Amino acid sequence: MTSENTLIYLSDDDLGGLGVQPSEVADAIEAALIAKADGKLHTSPKTVILPADGRYAMSTLAMGDDGFIVTKQVTVCPENPARGLPAINGAIMVMDAQTGQLRAVLGANWITAVRTAALSVVAARRLADPHAETVAFVGAGVQAHSHLVAFSELFPLKRIRVFGRGKENADKLCRFARGMGLEAETCANAKDALSDAELIVTSITLDYSIEPFLDARWLKPTAFATITDACIPWVPAHMTAFKTVIIDDRLQELESDKPMLPYEQVAGDLTELVTGNVDVRARNMPAAFAFRGISLGDYAASVLAVRRFTEKPVK
Repeated sequence: MTSENTLIYLSDDDLGGLGVQPSEVADAIEAALIAKADGKLHTSPKTVILPADGRYAMSTLAMGDDGFIVTKQVTVCPENPARGLPAINGAIMVMDAQTGQLRAVLGANWITAVRTAALSVVAARRLADPHAETVAFVGAGVQAHSHLVAFSELFPLKRIRVFGRGKENADKLCRFARGMGLEAETCANAKDALSDAELIVTSITLDYSIEPFLDARWLKPTAFATITDACIPWVPAHMTAFKTVIIDDRLQELESDKPMLPYEQVAGDLTELVTGNVDVRARNMPAAFAFRGISLGDYAASVLAVRRFTEKPVK
């Protein structure tokens, strides 16, 4: 055990070595959503700064009645790979909710990747075909990898299809999938990737100058799309093809400068979905989970990681 007075530092490598599974993070997020509905978890909408040079800075804040405050700051820097650095960097502080004292500092990349995929798992448990075998990826970066790992735990996957601008990333994702025993292929166009897939993951760069190129009408009736990129690549006029659209948080979306989609198309948010206050989905119509990421997800994943670390037996 680690003393509560000892400051913990966990790098992204340390966090990855804790053995936390995506399903465990999803379970922690579901518990946090219920706590929020019961007034036992308090969150603020995500704060975002877009400096207009391709960078994207964001922060989150949450406080739980179980004794923690978690705040995260992350910056996406598209030019970083050319510098030999990860495109996404940041840090998370975990503090004591009663005293405000710092208890842990965590790397933000592992938490961001895993909690984003786990948020998708929470929605997919209720909206996706449980027998899904094919997942299509538009974008082949960190989120594609984390979603593939998470979805492979939840669904009997057999194959992936990849469409992306970067051949190197697409090939890397395909190799990763083949290493998991799955079939994998890159597609020359987005329609070929999406048309037969039961699961779709879109995670392109958050660049609002990109012309939308994905049409929801291409999807099969039982398809479920998890949209991590603020709906940027989706043609707005055809989003009505999704009968059920869940977002992560209503208040956050209402306060956002750039709505992901018309608010009247939103069937509910993740809290309403988990607490049973929204219809699960319409039959024979595609469903989607469109989200920006919420402080609750960072809170749940970070507290889980700190608890897992402090519960490890001393060698």
